[in-house]
Amino acid sequence: MQQIAKIVLSLFLFQFLLMTRASAQYQEYDSLTYISERGDSLQYRQLNPLKIELGEKYPLVLFLHGAGERGSDNISQLRHGGLMFTNPVNREKFPAFVLFPQCPAELYWPSPKRPDGFQQENPFPLDAEISTPLASTKELLDKVIEAYPVDRDRIYIVGLSMGGMGTFDMVCRYPDLFAAAIPICGGIHTDRLNDFSSKTVFRIFHGDADSVVPVRFSREAYLKLKAEGIDIEYTEFPGVNHGSWDPAFNKSDFMSWLFQQRKK
Repeated sequence: MQQIAKIVLSLFLFQFLLMTRASAQYQEYDSLTYISERGDSLQYRQLNPLKIELGEKYPLVLFLHGAGERGSDNISQLRHGGLMFTNPVNREKFPAFVLFPQCPAELYWPSPKRPDGFQQENPFPLDAEISTPLASTKELLDKVIEAYPVDRDRIYIVGLSMGGMGTFDMVCRYPDLFAAAIPICGGIHTDRLNDFSSKTVFRIFHGDADSVVPVRFSREAYLKLKAEGIDIEYTEFPGVNHGSWDPAFNKSDFMSWLFQQRKK
């Protein structure tokens, strides 16, 4: 019994050290909570430009994490991509407001209910209502745009896996909001893109060996958006499994491409 107690204590201390280290890594992000008009709670992190000049307006990036980063710790959502925006060179070259909301563990970004399985044919809902966390995220986004000097012609959305699906969903629901969208290993019911009209520029990434979210979802979305006349670029990483965000983030022009986009 004493041995078990020691093991439990050791695990607790290890977890505590990990959380402390993670908190130190992301200390430049404010840890905040948004209460929606319906009373729902949304944890989020916010990064502001190092210096806000009077009369200047700054771009805003909304980042939607994957299913593995859901929860209530308000830190896990920064695991993939969070350090990209606090890199001192990037902060100097690309001053921006950055929002990392965290989806609760039992919920899902792109729809109220997670699709039954991603290996089936077109598992995404065609006409689902907006999910609770995504509705709260949209409210939060509107509040930040109103409260801070945000350049409304330079609002961007980036998402990976579940967040890539949420990225498609958000642009479908609000086609005039974003200057650029980067859905990574995501997907959407392509019938939602019929007669789709938006000036949002898309840059899609996916690994062709993805065993979690099949690459065909990004291929189908790319072909459909291209047929609808949308400005779109698609990059497929040979031999890469589900973690295609790593080679995407490592592209030398990932940040520069994003921040040069402006609503046309």
